[in-house]
Amino acid sequence: MAPPAGDVSRELQESIRRALGRPRIHLLLRARLETKPRRLEERILVLTAWRLHLFSPTTPAKAEGSLSVLEIRCISATSPTQVRLDTERGPLALALATPAAAACLARELGAALGRALPCAPPVWTLPPAPPLDTSPTSESSASSGPSVCGGFSDTYAALCDYNGLSCREEVQWDVDTLYHAGERRCFDLRDFSHLESRELALAVAALGYNRWFRGLCCRDLRLSSEVQAQVLHAVRRSPALEELILDNVGLNTDFASRLAAALAAHPDPPLRCLELPRGPLGDKGLAALSQRFLGLPGGLRRLRLPHCGLGARGLAALGRALGANPAFRSALQLLDLGHNPGLLGSPHGADLFAFLAQPNALLHLDLASTDCALDVLFGALLHGCCSRLSYLNVAGNSFCHRKTREVPPTLQQFFCSTFALSHISLAGVRLPPDALRSLLQGLAANTHLSDLHLDLSGCELRSPGARVLEELLGGISAVGSLDLSDNGFDADLLTLVPALGRNKALKHLWLGKNFSVKARTLEEILHKLVQVIQEDDCSLQSLSVAESRLKARTCILVNALGSNACLTKVDLSGNLMEDMGAKMLAKALQINSTLRSLSWDRNNTTAVGFQDIARAMESNHTLTFMALPLCDLTAAYRSAPERTDTGWQQIQWCLLRNGRGPKVPPEQVLRLQRGIVTSTAEQGCCQGDVLQMLCRLSGRVQAAARGLRGHPGAQRDLAEAQELLREARNARALFPSLAALGPAGAGAGPLQLLLQGVAGDVAKAVDKELEVLLEALLGRAAELCPRATAAGVWPGGAWLGGAPRPRPPLPPGLAPGALLERAGEEIREQLGEVQLALVTSLTQAVVAELLRELRRVHQALAQHLQDPRSPQGQEPSNSTDEELGVDVDASTLQRHRRCCRRNRPPSAFMGQSEGLESPSPPRSSEGDPKPHPLAAPHSASLSPGARLQPQLRGISPPRSWQPRAGVGGASFPTDPAPSGTSDRSRQLPPPKPQRRQRAHSCDKADAGPGPGGGGEAAAVL
Repeated sequence: MAPPAGDVSRELQESIRRALGRPRIHLLLRARLETKPRRLEERILVLTAWRLHLFSPTTPAKAEGSLSVLEIRCISATSPTQVRLDTERGPLALALATPAAAACLARELGAALGRALPCAPPVWTLPPAPPLDTSPTSESSASSGPSVCGGFSDTYAALCDYNGLSCREEVQWDVDTLYHAGERRCFDLRDFSHLESRELALAVAALGYNRWFRGLCCRDLRLSSEVQAQVLHAVRRSPALEELILDNVGLNTDFASRLAAALAAHPDPPLRCLELPRGPLGDKGLAALSQRFLGLPGGLRRLRLPHCGLGARGLAALGRALGANPAFRSALQLLDLGHNPGLLGSPHGADLFAFLAQPNALLHLDLASTDCALDVLFGALLHGCCSRLSYLNVAGNSFCHRKTREVPPTLQQFFCSTFALSHISLAGVRLPPDALRSLLQGLAANTHLSDLHLDLSGCELRSPGARVLEELLGGISAVGSLDLSDNGFDADLLTLVPALGRNKALKHLWLGKNFSVKARTLEEILHKLVQVIQEDDCSLQSLSVAESRLKARTCILVNALGSNACLTKVDLSGNLMEDMGAKMLAKALQINSTLRSLSWDRNNTTAVGFQDIARAMESNHTLTFMALPLCDLTAAYRSAPERTDTGWQQIQWCLLRNGRGPKVPPEQVLRLQRGIVTSTAEQGCCQGDVLQMLCRLSGRVQAAARGLRGHPGAQRDLAEAQELLREARNARALFPSLAALGPAGAGAGPLQLLLQGVAGDVAKAVDKELEVLLEALLGRAAELCPRATAAGVWPGGAWLGGAPRPRPPLPPGLAPGALLERAGEEIREQLGEVQLALVTSLTQAVVAELLRELRRVHQALAQHLQDPRSPQGQEPSNSTDEELGVDVDASTLQRHRRCCRRNRPPSAFMGQSEGLESPSPPRSSEGDPKPHPLAAPHSASLSPGARLQPQLRGISPPRSWQPRAGVGGASFPTDPAPSGTSDRSRQLPPPKPQRRQRAHSCDKADAGPGPGGGGEAAAVL
């Protein structure tokens, strides 16, 4: 700032300041104004930030006029003491007292214009001034340095002053703080949607003179005509505006034509990204834009025009522009013309297909719902961007416009030759079975792809498509995500689900809207799905059965989540499982340790269900994301607002706690480890557990050994039996004993010693780094401010010339010990998981070997018992090979583990109220039935004809009741009882005849006689 003229009295200066108010005065001097030809009148010139004021030289000061610095078009000098200002209102001649004053006025006006319009060329024609000193110690360095965000705030303030509006300081603060701190180069109008239309227009106009911002973005905000005009002004004037994104902003019908004119007016348009989704461009607007695309020297990187009502003529113009400008073949990476119905259904799309058939740089192509013929498209892509394309969306189109059953070979060749494809959507495309076969065969032959997302939802594949998937899906390793929802598979899922499980590359699976089957078939499908996700080598990480309306049968899948070890994301939305399903889900969450994301909206959950989930989340330390169940939460809040709010707040608190990274206690991990049972309570609830088998076999061996005491030829086998029995007793504590060893219980192991040594080395390195940093800081400070640093002042105290310098403090989290401690915790956590896996495998191998040895010893002792010389002369026990564990190995133990403990049995309340029924157990290749994972164990025998009396008030027994076999309403269909049944079974009273129920009741558990009914209870009893 230049000092004010000395001939202006202090009284007059104070009067001028009072008249101006708040604005800061940058220049105040006396001058003579030419009011008429050769007539000069004395005035006081006052320059504020963005305005030049004229005051009378009398006291009190009176303002005679002012003009904005943006009104100045040119500054020239007619003589050393005269300055001429060409403004919008006309010329303004000023005579200064000295040449220095004239130069000072011109320099200050030019500096103000430079701050207001950083991109504008200079407007003065004065002789060049000497270069300013811009060193850090100079007085002018503060004003000559770079401004925040390219000086947007100054430009915005100058424009507000020019248009007579007050400057909104909040706009300046948002840009200077939020955009600058986040390095956000795209100006988003949604951040300023609360402003009035004219104020928002000024903020947009400031972008036309800014080099810092690279883009202008607005989505789902209606822009007035005034704001749209300033957007075009920014495109016409900005030297750095590369991105223009206007999505659903209510553009005028002629906006595209005016945008083309703005691009034509720019000498070198920097535009590289144009996105106008849901804008009414039409054929006329697209044709005008396409004409301007011919003149873009660098082409466009992204072009998005979905939902724009484009037609055939506009498409033809666009295709010609893309093909005529060679820059597009090397620059265009994203092209989105989706959701323009009928766009590619006419012959006018030939030019676009010709461009796609040429070598190009496309990475992202979206032609969804454009009536595109896929057989023609894949032929073009095969010769164009096959090696680079990573995203392809052709949903909602038809495979072929001609009535032919032949599938072109280009389809299989494309999927066999693509290198970078990561996402392809064929949703809603009615694929013929042969086309699906070609697609899958191409993917099977492709060795370059991995983790491909394949969307086949809504393709109406039905049974023919299911058979093709069953045949070919197992040999495809390129697909990592597969969406098969809404394909009408229904009963075909019985064979399709196991085929999906055989694909070990599949990580994410969507199966929703495919379960429109009868109740018994639905249960069989869900049981097969449970078997797939419970396999130890299952590769699935996420599973979605959304919008399937499984109702109470959702619990079959939910019960398997408790002990599932592979799924990290599950979507159960839209299944109407109600509060009972929420209760079962809560029980699963209490013991699940792998699930990270859960969606369960639209299940008719009330406040009771939310409270159950909230209580379960207190025990869950791994779930970090739960999609907001908006529909159920809204309905529950209407009926019970306080309980719903309390439950949901508790859920959110637990999710926040889990997101901060608390680790699951080792004791809980040990209890949640599936496999060998580690407590007596768990042994009691698992009748088929491996340890139960071991105990049973040990008891038989011990009984046989007691019968051979004193036998002269059995002493060696007896000694071996005693040793094996002792090891069998120790095997009950094998798993917890092994789990207590290793990295978690070994104390100062090699890892701990290494970390301690590294901690010392890192501490020395950090100290050395801090010393070097401190020396560099002090050296730079002494260079810039030598007098201030001569005293040796430190923020934490002071030191003299020879005193030691204080060590800069370190945050606790950056201390070397703390860093290595966190690293050690993560390493030990991973080692703990490896340890549990090793302990489980070792325990299974040891127990399998013990079972084999015990069986061998038992057979040897049984042979001794058949000897007439044996002391007891007992007959060998009539035990089956299945009870004694024939050919027991690690895989057998895994099957026992899956069948006996992994899944929670179905609830008794659900079985009685909803009619849940376990399907027939799957048979092995030998014909022996295998125990089903969700099959409940048989209960103790009931006396014939015994009836259970209802204990709940208001509930009456059914009209015709038969005793059920099993617990929880689960019945096990078996073959009819043989003729040689016991007398007790023959004395059972015949069942009473039952009235035939309606068709929808067939899914309930049938307690009557006949195959699969309750008549087999006689054989069980």
